[in-house]
Amino acid sequence: MKYSLHFLCLAWCLTHQASADELSYPELVIDDVKHVVTSPARWDDADWRKVGWTSLAVLGTAVVIDRPWRDEMRRHSGDNPFLLQVERFGSQYAPVVLGGFFLAGMVGDDQNAMEVAQDGLAASIIASGLVSTTIKLTVGRSRPRDNVGVANFQPLSDPNASFPSGHTTEAFALASVISSHYEELWVGYTAYSVAGMVGVARTYHDAHFASDVLLGAVIGTLVGNSVVKHNKSLRSNKLSLLPEVSPGLVGARIVGRFP
Repeated sequence: MKYSLHFLCLAWCLTHQASADELSYPELVIDDVKHVVTSPARWDDADWRKVGWTSLAVLGTAVVIDRPWRDEMRRHSGDNPFLLQVERFGSQYAPVVLGGFFLAGMVGDDQNAMEVAQDGLAASIIASGLVSTTIKLTVGRSRPRDNVGVANFQPLSDPNASFPSGHTTEAFALASVISSHYEELWVGYTAYSVAGMVGVARTYHDAHFASDVLLGAVIGTLVGNSVVKHNKSLRSNKLSLLPEVSPGLVGARIVGRFP
């Protein structure tokens, strides 16, 4: 995924914005990357079964649904302003959304909104920038608009290949982060509905097959949820050593937040 100037500016702001727990944001992102990359080593049998069923679902979608879904989308293709705008929530509008949470956190002193911006950017970097791009390059699946079939693969040829959908990965990463930070059901429904429409828009515009979208949704959701859960633990267990000075006493005290 090619990150826009908006993403870089947001990253700079978050890097230079101290959180309430004095967390170093670059260190937080690096720790998130390590956590996500090494997560398979911590999976139990149930986790591996989920991976197996998910893989079968993606493969089944590719075999059974990709071709007829593309034919149906092409039958209805045309100029659709709504889908064109929704699609951008997986690209241009993503940093705008995160920037909105960042500003809300700064102006309203809202730590939760600030953490959405921090976790959302980290999840985007990992899900879209690392995981999705690596799979794209490794698999090298041609896009529908290339008209070479649903099973044309050229591994290690194109980091911008079709499988999985980067837009969908980005959209679901943000949706999972936002919904994980807010308990209101309407927030989760709205976030995931928009993300789902991003995937539909990508197939409508003949940019991806249905299986590309499905895998992108899985990657974005898993990475987003993993980042939020991990960072919540880091923030909750953050300790600070503060000086303590009072009449007749000079020392230090340890403060922190715990679950």
